[in-house]
Order: sequence, then C-alpha cells, then structure tokens
Amino acid sequence: MCKKSDIRMSIKDLKKNITAEERTRFSEQIRCRIEQLPEFKQAKTILLYHSLPDEVDTSSFLRLWKEDKRLLLPAVKGDNLIIRNYHPEKLKTGRYGIIESQGDRITDLSVIDMIIIPGVAFDKKRNRLGRGKGYYDRLLPQVTGCKIGICYECQITDLLPTEKHDIPMDYIITESGII
Repeated sequence: MCKKSDIRMSIKDLKKNITAEERTRFSEQIRCRIEQLPEFKQAKTILLYHSLPDEVDTSSFLRLWKEDKRLLLPAVKGDNLIIRNYHPEKLKTGRYGIIESQGDRITDLSVIDMIIIPGVAFDKKRNRLGRGKGYYDRLLPQVTGCKIGICYECQITDLLPTEKHDIPMDYIITESGII
C-alpha cells in the first residue's frame, strides 16, 4: 500500500498532463453526469466548492445551478469548514487561495441534500484522499445528504489507505463514468 504523500505526488504529476481544453471539457462532462442523477434532480440544497486551478472546474456548476438550487460553499475557519449561502456578489479569497462566500452562515447542516467534494484521489471502493488537512473529514460526519466525489479519471486508484474516520462517497464521478 502506497503512502498518502506518495499518492498525492503521483496524482499531482498526472494532473499536469491535462490541458486547459481537456479540463474544461472534462468538467462539463462531469457536470452533465451529476445532473443525470435522481439525487441531483431531487436536491434543493447543494453544498459544493469553488475550485482551485488543479481541480474539476465548478464555475459552470455555480453559474448554471444558482437559479434552480440553493447553493452553499464552505469557508475555512480555524481547523474547520463553516458553511455559507452562495452569493456570486459576496465572494472573497480565503485561506489557501480558495474563493469563499461571505453569505449567511448555515448551522443546520441537515438542509444539505447533496455535497459535491473535491479530492486528490479516490478509489474504486469510493474512498477519498484529500489534501491532508482533514477539513472534509471533520465535516462529512455532520452531513446526511448524498456525497459525491468529483475528479478526473487519472485521479482514480485501485485502493487507497483508509482510516476508521474516513467516510466513503455515495458516488465518484469522472469524465469517463460513475462509480
């Protein structure tokens, strides 16, 4: 079993081979796959993230879904993620260069019907490897909605090292398919 740090480095190298055009095309394919899920069609409130340059681009998700869905974004506060309503006019760059909403804070996480989560790597058993800070590890036990990990196909591995606190995703979606 590879160490988490080795997996993070090898995935980082693989993602460097994805062109800007492929990133855009793959992100749109992933968005379309999400939109086909019955859980998406039924969801009223979706927590997603504002993507970093090396992640699946969620800008079109935010733009297209904001009319029909209540969208939430996470913001880093100390060692945890706090959840805020998404307002395109109330954004600022937070810790780690991640764009965060300055909308109203959501404390009742039971309103979240679906959470779309980034990851460095995922495996075929729907386990997730994050960047190593544990923000989503602390958030996920509080969320009962459908958990969807999104990534590029090159980020899928056969088996990730897991710990007891790790919560598997309900779905992993790539440009190539759904696990």
